[in-house]
Amino acid sequence: MKQDLPEAFARQHRNDSSHSAPHKPSGLPGDPNEALHALFAAQREAHLRAPFPAWSERARHLRALRDVLFAHQDALAEAMNTDFGQRSKAEVALSEFVVLKQEIDAALKHGERWMRPQRRRAGKWLAPGRARVIPQPLGVVGIVAPWNYPLLLGASPLVCALAAGNRAMIKMSELTPRTSALFEELIAQTFAPEHVAVVNGDAAVGAAFTALPFDHLLFTGSTRVGHEVMRAAAANLTPVTLELGGKSPVLIGEHARFDYAVDSLLLGKTLNAGQTCIAPDYVLLPRGGEDAFIARARTRFAELYPDFANNGDYTSIISARHYERLERLADEAQAAGAQLHPLGPRDAATRRFAPVIVTGAGAQTPLMQEEIFGPLLPLVPYDSLDEALRYVNARARPLALYLYADDAQTVERVTRETVAGGMSVNETLMHIAAEGLPFGGVGASGMGAYHGYEGFVTFSQMKPVFTQARVNARGLIAPPYGKLFNLLIRVMLKF
Repeated sequence: MKQDLPEAFARQHRNDSSHSAPHKPSGLPGDPNEALHALFAAQREAHLRAPFPAWSERARHLRALRDVLFAHQDALAEAMNTDFGQRSKAEVALSEFVVLKQEIDAALKHGERWMRPQRRRAGKWLAPGRARVIPQPLGVVGIVAPWNYPLLLGASPLVCALAAGNRAMIKMSELTPRTSALFEELIAQTFAPEHVAVVNGDAAVGAAFTALPFDHLLFTGSTRVGHEVMRAAAANLTPVTLELGGKSPVLIGEHARFDYAVDSLLLGKTLNAGQTCIAPDYVLLPRGGEDAFIARARTRFAELYPDFANNGDYTSIISARHYERLERLADEAQAAGAQLHPLGPRDAATRRFAPVIVTGAGAQTPLMQEEIFGPLLPLVPYDSLDEALRYVNARARPLALYLYADDAQTVERVTRETVAGGMSVNETLMHIAAEGLPFGGVGASGMGAYHGYEGFVTFSQMKPVFTQARVNARGLIAPPYGKLFNLLIRVMLKF
């Protein structure tokens, strides 16, 4: 296992030399394993000294996090733009900062209530004893952030961890070295290392990080690496939240508002050039609608990104390796008989890859087997809703499912008869931004959830506490067992 995990991280984070990273956690001296263990020990010791911070302290930390990140919004956006080769400040503001601010503001608004003890029923046979659930900080949590939304997916779990009163270590991706370095610098300016620390480094550092005996570990990344992370965590019985991915389907109903559906899901597919874990991965649509879909998508894309070759709103693919992977998926599908319908040009030099609609792709092609994570969009025609549901349910459970339909019967059937990490009806991506909804996967797309109250619970021990009353009946069911005990048991089993 210890040999497998670094290689798994290397496969996820490997990139060209321009994105190289140091071989030890930046800012920490000496051997990376020793440095990580020393940092973890310092955070664990700090937690033991102050295991239950008051809400006023937690709120102060949340405000400090918000203040430092938003004071450097332009610098973070520029770092992301440089790391990607092209990513607009407008898109960064929309997809990272808006969602993050809502997460922080919600925690500040509701966190004090979340941490209050919750009264629970003790049951009639334990009356007048009292039962409560006490939310308790876990201690030291680990967060592994991916490259595609480096700020949001590094800081959003941190918000939940801080609201719950924890210490945190965050491993950033080496594919966004400038963003990761700036985030590390800003966190170091704001928090003591024994409270919150950012770790940057290569695949070996990532492997060593996930092997630490955290009180909870949250990993966002590929399903393949998720297997290895879970194995590493199992050595310490560390509980994990895995936010993975998979093939998130779109189902366009027979009587859906067709043009609206195409326009809406195209927005979700072009955001970050499709480099989103919940981006639409394939579209199930009524048979015969393929040409209308392609025509509408081509018209709408030209409206969204005019003069595409010089348009500054469209994001580049993160690296040459990822660009080549997308080209390979398209080429292999075409070689197997699929038809490619590009909505615009592509340029390997700038890694600008306009969306490509794909029809006739075989079920066994890598395009239809692997998570695409880019602007390729296969169309899968169906003849009945039953057929579409069978298609979805025959595959691994997705992180997200998108339905376009207005009739209540279709909405009800798809909602009840499919299992997905999350679902949006007549919308794409937006369930992740709903303040009160948890976010997480199921099956191959992950386990556990965070955001809002569910994030607070994820990073808390919801400790059940029973308090016995001074006057109680406990002695009536103690040995030696006899006639009175048997009578009481019969009464208890009857009522």
